[in-house]
Amino acid sequence: MNCPRCSVELERRSVDGIELDECRQCRGIWFNRDELRKLKDHEDSDLSWMDFDIWKHRDLFHVSEKPAECPKCQVAMASIGYGNTDVEVNLCANCEGIWLDGGEFEKIISALEKELETKTALQYLRASLQEAREIFTGTEGFISEWRDFKTILRIMEYRVLAENPKLAEVIEKIQEANPLK
Repeated sequence: MNCPRCSVELERRSVDGIELDECRQCRGIWFNRDELRKLKDHEDSDLSWMDFDIWKHRDLFHVSEKPAECPKCQVAMASIGYGNTDVEVNLCANCEGIWLDGGEFEKIISALEKELETKTALQYLRASLQEAREIFTGTEGFISEWRDFKTILRIMEYRVLAENPKLAEVIEKIQEANPLK
């Protein structure tokens, strides 16, 4: 496969068992179907429950004037802006692969981490209820969905304590008075 930007052959590299194709010139990365999610989950396990959703900001959706060609299928890919990140995701509707230019994966991770840090306890509660449903209806399998649910509960606990410092003090005093043996 060749880079849709530079036309040089993509080099295969493995990241924790995830096989990626990267351009040695422009550092762009080709993700086969579901590889982007897997690499995101590997990069920051706290993000595992968060879906990489290019459609969540439909008002920011745009199609590129000069679409890149899919390195796998050689068809024009759709170009979709990812939120307010200046990341342009190139998506092949045929094979469901994704092309990200050099540095864009890091920008997506940064945007997801910022979203993670700015959610309120109430937003985490809603997300945990959604994750609880996905244990039985999700596409990733029971074990994966269960891990996602446990992750969001842990993060929600931190958020509740951060938003309610008095509650954190009370819990700390109880723990000091009744240390585990």
